[in-house]
Amino acid sequence: SIFNKEIIMNDIKKILAIILISIVTLAVGCSQKSNSPPEKFVKKSVQPKQPKLPANAVKAPDFTLSKLDGSWFKLSDFKGKVIMLNFWGTWCPPCRREIPDFVNLMEKYNNDGLEIVGVTLTSGSADKIQKFVNANKMNYTLLTDIDNNETQAVTARYGEVTGKRINGIPTTFIIDRNGYIVKRYVGPRSESFFYNDLKPYL
Repeated sequence: SIFNKEIIMNDIKKILAIILISIVTLAVGCSQKSNSPPEKFVKKSVQPKQPKLPANAVKAPDFTLSKLDGSWFKLSDFKGKVIMLNFWGTWCPPCRREIPDFVNLMEKYNNDGLEIVGVTLTSGSADKIQKFVNANKMNYTLLTDIDNNETQAVTARYGEVTGKRINGIPTTFIIDRNGYIVKRYVGPRSESFFYNDLKPYL
């Protein structure tokens, strides 16, 4: 009948309309390209989880000293790194004994965030210290005085905040990525000894 034909025609029109809408929606969706790479290709920079702070941990005092080339070193600029802060002197036999261990640690773990910084005490001019550095192939940062006795002032400050005066060298501190002193050593240690304590922070 005519009535049935009209119903069928209306149904066909509805179906065609639905198909047309679906095609348009799909085309629009395909044409919208995201500027962001797929999530699995996004490299996420995540700082390693740090161990719980020891009960005796204290904030490392910030300081500025001179590098051997005359540029400035400021400790707070290295927040986010694991710092081994070593108070030493070129004239000190136990200090010299642990230099190869520091060199090895830097070679192996610098890419993991380790920085070794030596505060050089009463060792002469920057040029003299540099000659010692070259002879011993030292691959880490060495600091000296700016004008007068700034290294001595830094040494005294670290003794104050830890409650243990620095009476002998080498004295070494491990400073975690958040700037807290978490370990202190008096006297030389081996590469493996230091690494056992560094490992949780790297």
